[in-house]
Amino acid sequence: MSYGRLVLNLISLQLFLYVFFVNFPVSESARIRHHKWEVNYEYKSPDCFKKLVLTINGKSPGPTIFAQQGDTIVVELKNNLGTENVAVHWHGIRQIGTPWFDGTEGVTQCPIQPGDTFIYKFVVDRAGTYLYHAHYGMQRESGLYGSIRVALPDGESEPFAYDYDKSIILNDWYHRSPYEQAALLSSIPFQWVGEPQSLLIQGKGKFDCSVLDASSLNSDACNVSNPECSPYSLTVVPGKTYRLRISSLTALAALSFQIEGHNMTIVEADGHYVEPIVVQNLFIYSGESYSVLVKANQNPSRNYWAFSSIVSRQSNTSQGLAIFNYYPNHPKRSPPTTPPAGPQWNDVESRLTQSQSIKALKSHIITPPEKSDRVLVLLNTQNEVNGYRRWAINNVSFNLPQTPYLVSLKENLKHTFDQTSPPDVYDFANYDIYVKQNNSNATSSNGIYRLEFNSTVDIILQNANTMNVNNSETHPWHLHGHDFWVLGYGQGKFDMHKDPKKYNLVNPIMKNTVAVQPFGWTALRIIANNPGVWLFHCHIESHFYMGMGLVFEEGIDKVKELPSSIMGCGATKTSRYRP
Repeated sequence: MSYGRLVLNLISLQLFLYVFFVNFPVSESARIRHHKWEVNYEYKSPDCFKKLVLTINGKSPGPTIFAQQGDTIVVELKNNLGTENVAVHWHGIRQIGTPWFDGTEGVTQCPIQPGDTFIYKFVVDRAGTYLYHAHYGMQRESGLYGSIRVALPDGESEPFAYDYDKSIILNDWYHRSPYEQAALLSSIPFQWVGEPQSLLIQGKGKFDCSVLDASSLNSDACNVSNPECSPYSLTVVPGKTYRLRISSLTALAALSFQIEGHNMTIVEADGHYVEPIVVQNLFIYSGESYSVLVKANQNPSRNYWAFSSIVSRQSNTSQGLAIFNYYPNHPKRSPPTTPPAGPQWNDVESRLTQSQSIKALKSHIITPPEKSDRVLVLLNTQNEVNGYRRWAINNVSFNLPQTPYLVSLKENLKHTFDQTSPPDVYDFANYDIYVKQNNSNATSSNGIYRLEFNSTVDIILQNANTMNVNNSETHPWHLHGHDFWVLGYGQGKFDMHKDPKKYNLVNPIMKNTVAVQPFGWTALRIIANNPGVWLFHCHIESHFYMGMGLVFEEGIDKVKELPSSIMGCGATKTSRYRP
């Protein structure tokens, strides 16, 4: 029996075991790892410009969670924001048996109110590189995010060798608060939030303070000598090999990441091993995580630039710069060179080629089912809804309900959200994806897709022209509660009859986040085998805020009794649902 078939046959047993371990004491080999966090607003200058930043225990990025496969993570999170709710999503953790701790406000829980403490408790069931971040409004881009690093069980080893292990989060950074941005996005006429002011590497960047009107600023409002915005420095020992776990949590930008003079070998994507691929630059989209191997094999007498650049948008945002520091050189010593230019922003072909080249590692292939039971063809469009600019899927713009779906479905509260499901397909025979459409007839809804438990579902994501002429955007889509097989990518309109014949059913990579290129399509396959309610959405903050998302329900009757801690909003305000 092949490795993939064995894994699929064991899925039901795996689900049972995780539910068992969540509800009963864990084995002696697994650990319970406790974290006590306090979320605050603090004034910080990550790119030299002083603004309010969301911190965890005073830090942004927050503390890295280190764990081993099978461990239970317990996070006691206190909301000290005073006037603002919060929720934290554990990005890439499937929450098998604990769908209520996915951390998605409006979907799996009520938000954590000011002054309240909420306890998340879940099992990390697979080794790999993951993330956590705020999932309330657009809070993520205020700095509430961090890394999760899960090691293999004792006695097991990675299928590649390295000497040291480092985590790096790439980000973009706005000076406007999420609330100012929300006001712009919700205005009539529509006002776009614009490009980010800077790019951060592990929470550090550098904004050009000289472009600001100094007469209107406080003396410390933007200070390039502030040590908070000194470049991030990654110290390496000559001759050693480094595993860099590179993740992106940008609010808007797709990125290219490079290390001057060094090749990188991609070995992991979203927690799954891949066939090694040597690249000079890594294209990475919001919500994605990769492990790359880098050997410190260049001239050790100097330092080198590590840098991020915006791609897929014609942006005036400067590169994010860090220092790849060869020991014993001083970690703040600038390289003697000018940072190299990044790739062309509109080179779609190179980005698509890299995505298509990533395949599952031969010894770790999980073979997908040969056929699907249902096909969803989802058209991403910009629309006008009652005069407001929105994003829509098959002409339906998504809104979150006041009562979390998980509670509504488990408690049969049908009045809390629209019971009509969105369309499975769009009019692909007649819709021209290359033309600016009128798109003034879209509707808003909080209806959901109901998936038959254990069924196999294909999802085709199709990009089209926006409401600007000759413009289509890149959308990174993230699925909660699941990994999916990436069966194929393409340019132009997806052909329902021809393109499925080209699917990779031999060694497709599994991921939880995937990009759809401008005027292109991406085909995914999932098995609806994780009881719960799971969000599927564009990971660009403003796009999701404007309606670019949807929700899947599967096996709700198999979900155990819900904890009262996730309730307290919407229809759950009544005494029946309070702790």
